Amino acid sequence: MSPGTSRGRSAGPAPGGRSGGPGQGGRGAGGRAAGRSARGGPAVGGARSGAGRPGTGRSGTGRAAGRSWRLVRAGADAVPPSVRRFTRRARQRRVRAALPWTVLAGVLVLSLAGAGIVYGTPLFGFRTLRVVGATLVTDDQVRQAARVTDGVPLARVDLDAVRNRVAELPPVARVTVTRQWPNTLRVEVVERTPVAVVPQNRRFLVVDAAGVVFQTRSDRPAGLPLARLGTPGPDDAATKGALTVLANLTPELRDRLVELVVEGPARITVKLRGGRTVLWGDASRSDTKAQVATSLLAREGDTIDVRTPDVVTIR
Repeated sequence: MSPGTSRGRSAGPAPGGRSGGPGQGGRGAGGRAAGRSARGGPAVGGARSGAGRPGTGRSGTGRAAGRSWRLVRAGADAVPPSVRRFTRRARQRRVRAALPWTVLAGVLVLSLAGAGIVYGTPLFGFRTLRVVGATLVTDDQVRQAARVTDGVPLARVDLDAVRNRVAELPPVARVTVTRQWPNTLRVEVVERTPVAVVPQNRRFLVVDAAGVVFQTRSDRPAGLPLARLGTPGPDDAATKGALTVLANLTPELRDRLVELVVEGPARITVKLRGGRTVLWGDASRSDTKAQVATSLLAREGDTIDVRTPDVVTIR
């Protein structure tokens, strides 16, 4: 075979349509390399470049150098409106859920602070005792009986104890004690009402409707009936009988009354002006006895006996 013939064959097309030489349009190694070079890829001719990433043949240095990260603030329109609405509603739900607990905590803190100031400091301490309704006792007597220390926190004053101490004063029937902030105690006194006077040892004992002796005087009080009793008191039977009779006297008998003599529970005598006497007996049926005795006042006689009101005598 001549050299000319050999070169002519090699210049012709390959049997399978593939070109074995450079410059052909087939998929030879040179064509692939040229195509990849045109697309910016790495050349594939022969062995791959040793500068690529180990194990892959690609370059890692170029990719790392090509990426540069930095943080930027997204614009208002970067978040979709639906996401913004969802976020806003979630925030509102959290605020609404936390609001009651926040208010409760604030109230608790304020309450504890207020209690500490009121109960633990003299800022709201006792300074003044105001007495209302006292005529038989003086304000000083009420203050001494109350025994409240100046400066003690007003909230810590035992009102019941103060009331009980003031109620021990004999002329006092009832007591009401209240706080008046910031520094005052108000003591309202209801005094006993006198209904009779008992002479004893040149003095006069004033008693109320319950038989309690609450005042002693050197002179006889005007307008009170005189009851002669041995030992007046709320538990004395003679005292109870005398007060029952006095409570049931008619106006006519009361106007003529001089004194009530009680020698015993069943030996009560009513003495009237003009030297007249009503023998009363005990205190039972006193209302009937008073009516019968009043009806006999116009008759002659110094002694009216109503001890048995169904059988009355006058002499």
